[in-house]
Amino acid sequence: MESFKRGWAFLKQSWQMAMADKDLLKPSVYALVAGIIVSVICMVPIAGVGFLMGETKVGQGVLYVMGAIMIFVQYVVTYVFSAMTVYLIYGYLSEGDGKMDKAWAIVKRDFLDILSLAAASTVVNLVKNAVQGKNKSGARNAIAGLIDTVWTEATYLVLPAMVIEDINLKDGLKRATQIIKNNLLLVGVSTVGIKAVTGLISFLLGATGIGLGIGVGLGIVSLSSGNIAGIVGGFSLGFLIAMPFIIIATLISSYTATAYHTCLYLWARDVERARAGGQAAVEGVQAPAPLASVLGQ
Repeated sequence: MESFKRGWAFLKQSWQMAMADKDLLKPSVYALVAGIIVSVICMVPIAGVGFLMGETKVGQGVLYVMGAIMIFVQYVVTYVFSAMTVYLIYGYLSEGDGKMDKAWAIVKRDFLDILSLAAASTVVNLVKNAVQGKNKSGARNAIAGLIDTVWTEATYLVLPAMVIEDINLKDGLKRATQIIKNNLLLVGVSTVGIKAVTGLISFLLGATGIGLGIGVGLGIVSLSSGNIAGIVGGFSLGFLIAMPFIIIATLISSYTATAYHTCLYLWARDVERARAGGQAAVEGVQAPAPLASVLGQ
């Protein structure tokens, strides 16, 4: 329960920050739109190959490669806009204003590093899927889940390191490892709390949207007495009703997680500097405002 309270406290603080500077939310919105567009564009050729060659070994190989490319592109889109969010939050906390032009400039500067992170995440994703395999046993699922959790947590910290410190993937992984090692309790407790809060909000919003969509859609279908136009219209309207709820849930989860790990990185960096200066007590290092609420400062 304490973990949940901390997660809820951070969510409120981070969204107060976003409401004060709405530029902080723009990259998350852009990421959603770009992700949908990329998925649609990629799925068209994949569906074509699957229809024409899906039963052959060559076709399966082509589908595997095309699927890997789609995963890579989706990671690129996610990391580009997440990097923008990181820098906007950093700018807001350090200067009182997150500037979009600076965020775009940082993305251009770090684009090759972002590509390397996307490539590494694609490999990890493929390895996870290979470990899980078609026969999803309990042990395989556990190992695959562990791989996914560890790497996801690492990337959440690697990206702020790249953006704020202007370092490459290798050095970013080193920094992420140091942060997790030195602040294991904070990562273990607070991250779970944030995931629980955003997960609950996502579930409630998603369930509400889907429930309303199904209710309206089935209502129209029943009134149409099986008419094709009524069936298509009912399902289409149901989908349109559900989508905004799902999009809002995704936006809340994405922004909050990025905000948390950006604040965590900044705090960990200041802790390292304080220790290097001879200060032993971590509690004396002031965390960024949203994270301070989690730490009770």
